[in-house]
Amino acid sequence: MTLTVAYISNAQGGGDSPKWRRLLPEALGEPVEVRAWPHVGAVEDIEVALAWKAPRGALAKLPNLKLIVSLGMGVDHLLQDDLLPPETPIVRIMDSGLIGQMSEYAIYFALRHHRRMPDYEASQRAHKWQIADFVDTADRRVGVLGMGAIGQDIARKITMLGFPTAGWSRTQRQLEGVECLDGPAGLDRLLRRSDILINVLPLTPRTIGMVDAAFLAKLPGGAYFINIARGGHVVDSDLLAALDSGHLSGAALDVFHEEPLPSTHAYWGHPKVLVTPHIAGETNPRTAAASVAENIRRIREGRPLVHTIDRNEGY
Repeated sequence: MTLTVAYISNAQGGGDSPKWRRLLPEALGEPVEVRAWPHVGAVEDIEVALAWKAPRGALAKLPNLKLIVSLGMGVDHLLQDDLLPPETPIVRIMDSGLIGQMSEYAIYFALRHHRRMPDYEASQRAHKWQIADFVDTADRRVGVLGMGAIGQDIARKITMLGFPTAGWSRTQRQLEGVECLDGPAGLDRLLRRSDILINVLPLTPRTIGMVDAAFLAKLPGGAYFINIARGGHVVDSDLLAALDSGHLSGAALDVFHEEPLPSTHAYWGHPKVLVTPHIAGETNPRTAAASVAENIRRIREGRPLVHTIDRNEGY
């Protein structure tokens, strides 16, 4: 019997459903029918859902659903659905392609700030040959908030470039060459020693609104903030105040409370903010199909799933 999978996404034009139709059967080694929501036909056929920002209640309409796969590393987009089937397991895709993209984004903006490229771009516009002061790499301290797969990859690569790097997570981690911190005292230390702060935390009830005025005040003067996690971590008015006061030198923001970011939002025109439209990392079916196929095999064989989500923890 052919496995039937629902692709449920808010992406326009069917999103990546054609790629999943081609790549998932190759990864699983058998026929797979991938149906794009809302044109899924008989809902009782569907056993697996590939979901990204699914409409409220959509997953609850699939009576024989055995597995929910988040098409993003974060799962807050699923857990906010109060009609989510309570017993259906949820797994994340461990996508090396997405992890690499996220690291590329973080490293690019860290280096752009470190080497003062915005200043040189301004000098070019003004037709000025002007050399800016340079901070030695060994003196530019980088902090990574969140030490899951993405955070560890970023921290590892930043360290290889010669930056003193620390990472923080709620529970203890170990990573060669990186100062790993945890708990409230560890978070305080991370903030006070981070000239560049990169946020890749999951959005959970514990982390909503944590980047507020008190949080930002602990960063060194002139610190730079990169957010590629979720907009819900940030109190926008407090971040804008820290930028306007000069306490922060700038911010690169890829995620927001409301997406698309409203055209009237202050971030768009702020001289110290660079806005990107949630593109730091996108699940790549080419690199993610194997992870999905593995969990399909496991659930069929009654083996433990990998990269499962704890609904209570939110990740």
